[in-house]
Amino acid sequence: MNETGIIEYIVNWLSTYSQSSNTKGFVIGISGGIDSAVTSTLAAKTGLPLLCVEMPIHQDAKQVTRANDHIAWLKTHYSNVTNETLALTSIFDAFIAAVPQSDEEAQEMSLVNTRARLRMTTLYYFAALKGMLVLGTGNKVEDFGIGFFTKYGDGGVDISPIADLNKTQVFGLGKSLGIIESIQTAAPTDGLWGDDRTDEDQIGATYPELEWAMDFKGDVKTLNTRQLEVLGIYNRLNRANQHKMLPIPICIIPEALR
Repeated sequence: MNETGIIEYIVNWLSTYSQSSNTKGFVIGISGGIDSAVTSTLAAKTGLPLLCVEMPIHQDAKQVTRANDHIAWLKTHYSNVTNETLALTSIFDAFIAAVPQSDEEAQEMSLVNTRARLRMTTLYYFAALKGMLVLGTGNKVEDFGIGFFTKYGDGGVDISPIADLNKTQVFGLGKSLGIIESIQTAAPTDGLWGDDRTDEDQIGATYPELEWAMDFKGDVKTLNTRQLEVLGIYNRLNRANQHKMLPIPICIIPEALR
């Protein structure tokens, strides 16, 4: 992979898109993970204003530290970067207190997605306030393979600079960009559970395994037990999450009824 060429291409694409849309730069949520670190650095390299927002909600301390360290690193290297920290824990807790209590497992999953949607709302507040674009941080496997994102949460963005790159490629860009070591070596996590569970814990497969499954076009009879398991995980999630990856269904009214 030509990391230098890809970096230059994405930076130019971001600059051109902002100019053509008559916007004043970008806003992005910083999680302490590789995707937001790489995306924010690419945006910073445009020279356009970049607002980095850290939005902890009962967050694991290591994630908060990595996010703050990355923002500090960005501000040291790029004068166009500013930041805001909004602790959303009290808002999240107030929401929990206001809604009816339900089945514990179902409610936990619903509240995980609520975290992501509160963050999306916050990013769009700043975007509207400052005339900026909200940057997506999803990679190819998450966005188009297994649908590992929250609809209208971290999936609610204006543009997606790294969505055509798989996770391994994003890590490659991170190394070329000089992203801080603690982020480069951290296990990927969506940061939505208030603990240190990883993406692999939730999915049951690593990103390299999922990348293999996404590209697999061979004969399943040649696969070993683990490969069959991973392919099953990938296919199950891909089917279950099509509602996230396809356009919103529209009821088209027949002309005869108009």
